[in-house]
Amino acid sequence: MTSEWRTIRAADFIDFNPRLSLKKGDIATKVAMDKLKPFTKKIPETEKAEFNGGAKFCNGDTVMARITPCLENGKTAYVDMLDDGEIGFGSTEFIVMRAKTGISDPQFVYYTAINPVFRNVAIKSMVGSSGRQRVQQSVLEELELSVPDLDEQRRIGDFLARIDEKIALNDRINDNLAA
Repeated sequence: MTSEWRTIRAADFIDFNPRLSLKKGDIATKVAMDKLKPFTKKIPETEKAEFNGGAKFCNGDTVMARITPCLENGKTAYVDMLDDGEIGFGSTEFIVMRAKTGISDPQFVYYTAINPVFRNVAIKSMVGSSGRQRVQQSVLEELELSVPDLDEQRRIGDFLARIDEKIALNDRINDNLAA
């Protein structure tokens, strides 16, 4: 079965930094930038912490570092470790990306975010002083993406997710063998 791909503006395909509510002082699941592993989908470690600000996200969202050198180092992850309905938070240096209902698939959004074309646009858009450069989100929002229909996005996202799960299993096996 083949799917027609179409061109769409990223902001019409992805919700960038969608609004979620956490009150200052609430205890919530926190994802620190230094806990993300380069080029790894899963978030390996979280902590419970008092919310005092930062990017907010929920399961199905993608978090991508907006600051150098974290973005260049591949710090982008898929949020799937929260309880149902739970809101987590992390660094202010995350860009949160969420699939748009009926338009995009959460897994496909993650794989779009780690695509070298998307990453290179993000990296080339960075501005600021050396060592503290940040992605211009507006450049990402205007990026033209080529995407299939929603059913095909789901098939692609599921297929790639199964490959990532096998890679993660192999990594765990290797870690056990090395121990």
